[in-house]
Amino acid sequence: MLEAARAILEKELLQAHARGDADRLAELYLILARGEETHGRTEAACFFLTQAYVFALESGSRHERDIANRLRAYQREPAD
Repeated sequence: MLEAARAILEKELLQAHARGDADRLAELYLILARGEETHGRTEAACFFLTQAYVFALESGSRHERDIANRLRAYQREPAD
């Protein structure tokens, strides 16, 4: 991921954490996970997917099922 784009995402993450915006956090962590997947960094991708899943559960995000399925595909079974 380009450094400038990563810096923007990190700034947005900090702002979303400060606001307690779980839905936005789920989306941002999902974006980070996709970036790691693109570069073949499975462990980092799964870390970000796990974070995305936690915030998706908290917010009732529309991404919840997609994230859970992706974690299962990596054999990181989310709790049902």
